[in-house]
Amino acid sequence: MNKVCWPYFDPDFDSLPERIYGPACRVCIDNESLEDVTVVKVDSVNKQGLLLEVVEVLTDMKLNISKGFISSDAGWFMDVFHVTDEHGNKITDQRVINYIQQAIGTTRETPTKAKARASKLFESEHPNEHTAIEMTGKDRPGLFSEISAALADLHCNIVEAHAWSHNARLACVAYISDQSSDSPIDDHRLAIIEDHLTTVLRANTSTSPAGDFTNQQEAKTAGFSGGEGTMVTKVERRLHQLMLSVRDFDRPSWMTGSPEMPLGLDGDDDARKILIESCDEKDYSIVTVQCKDRPRLMFDTVCTLTDMQYVIFHASVDSHEGYAFQEYFIRHVDGCALNTESEKERVIKCLEAAIERRVCEGVRLELCANNRVGLLSDITRVLRENGLVVVRADVATRGEKAVNAFYVRDISGNDVDMEFVESMKKEMGPIDLAVKNETTSRPNSPERFRFSIGDILRSQIERFSHNYVAIK
Repeated sequence: MNKVCWPYFDPDFDSLPERIYGPACRVCIDNESLEDVTVVKVDSVNKQGLLLEVVEVLTDMKLNISKGFISSDAGWFMDVFHVTDEHGNKITDQRVINYIQQAIGTTRETPTKAKARASKLFESEHPNEHTAIEMTGKDRPGLFSEISAALADLHCNIVEAHAWSHNARLACVAYISDQSSDSPIDDHRLAIIEDHLTTVLRANTSTSPAGDFTNQQEAKTAGFSGGEGTMVTKVERRLHQLMLSVRDFDRPSWMTGSPEMPLGLDGDDDARKILIESCDEKDYSIVTVQCKDRPRLMFDTVCTLTDMQYVIFHASVDSHEGYAFQEYFIRHVDGCALNTESEKERVIKCLEAAIERRVCEGVRLELCANNRVGLLSDITRVLRENGLVVVRADVATRGEKAVNAFYVRDISGNDVDMEFVESMKKEMGPIDLAVKNETTSRPNSPERFRFSIGDILRSQIERFSHNYVAIK
């Protein structure tokens, strides 16, 4: 009988290309080298935006980056991050470690497939059938309340919403569904909703020192939708882009000297410095950022540089005793450094805006309640009627519960009238709230804010709902 012979293949042959060129991406999570931080090392073939993708993954997990060293010259990307969890501890949860490795990409899968597979570990709470709507415009007191009321009147359930206000501009991304069926909004009805919201955004609009906003105030269906694996950073990156599109980096002249001052370190502008220098030997522009440290700071700066079409070749970040120092070696995607003073000034202003957007002067108000249609409209109406302005909002649905967080301040920049609060105490209902003082330039007692805002809401929201509980 004739033998059938097959050619011999060395079993190591399949791994030879990987041993020569390396895998597409290697991620090492090191908990042994340093005593108080976890070291995340990433080696990968480089591509534009890769640094932002890595920072997005770490930010999604609410990890704090205390140090970072990045190099991406010669087609290869190498970086090292020192990270801790939100409580300042090392990353020891194997589930989190697995997610980081899979999301950044330790396999030869494409990044999209790797992230999709990894995201199943931390799925979004809202399902696929919700529609995302983006809104931008000139901000005014009560605008977020008007948007919430308009959606309620249009029989839309707000499943999730995020809004930022900065330098008299507003950007908002909202996930909505049909009130009666919790199903997607059909195209015909969606067009009506967009038109109505655009009318709300443009109401009482006139040309002002802030500029002509006529073409910048609109509502439109977003290019993405809430679904399995949707991450918070995707929404936050879009909010940065929307704010950039309405030029919130230009501070209106009429706001000069107003309570809504630019935020540096505890109100000290000298403590926040952004400089741009030239590195003639390598034809880089060196961007240096010094400011008060806070969570997500690196994401905000890297996101802004990336969306402005700059490539980060090298970088170092460090934080110490509440201060952050960041240094980026960049070029424009066309290969040119920042050669003109106007370009440098624009980059500085955009980075300043990116740092300020997330920092809110005022009080953080957290509420949790049984969800119902119109709840957000009722809450924001009470705030508006009592002279409180929402400068940032994060609204989400967790099962049957609505979890809302608002940053609010008095419309005139003053503290809430305590005499008025005392007169409202007798009307307190069974409403419990979590109130946090996060005022940056006018220190006040947290207890004063707890009584003032809590009593106002207790006295007026009681007729809307009796199902509020404090967030733990």
